[in-house]
Amino acid sequence: MPLTHISLRSGKPEAYRQAICDSFHQAMNETFNVPEDNDFAIITEHESANFRYDASFLGIARTDDLVFIKITANNTRTIEQKKALFKRIAELLSENPGLRPEDVFISLVEVEKENWSLGNGIAQYA
Repeated sequence: MPLTHISLRSGKPEAYRQAICDSFHQAMNETFNVPEDNDFAIITEHESANFRYDASFLGIARTDDLVFIKITANNTRTIEQKKALFKRIAELLSENPGLRPEDVFISLVEVEKENWSLGNGIAQYA
């Protein structure tokens, strides 16, 4: 049950933003065993003054097209699945909407299954 927050600089067209969501969701389906109908993502756009990053941290050359992807998910995946997810997200975002892999920044936050309520005030996985 991943919940994804995607942050990018303002100004990209709707089709670009939708392509990010679609490519990201495909990667989740392929590598994290996320069902097709399990699609929960929030995109926020930020003016340049509110979108800070280091252009060369760890020797990675980033541009203003940088996208931050924060995934909150159950802590049930292996390290191999996580590596496969990160790689596949970068590959698919490179294909559509054309992001450079260097501009794909991913953070995975793992939580216990009982920490979710997906509606009706019920902890569905507890």
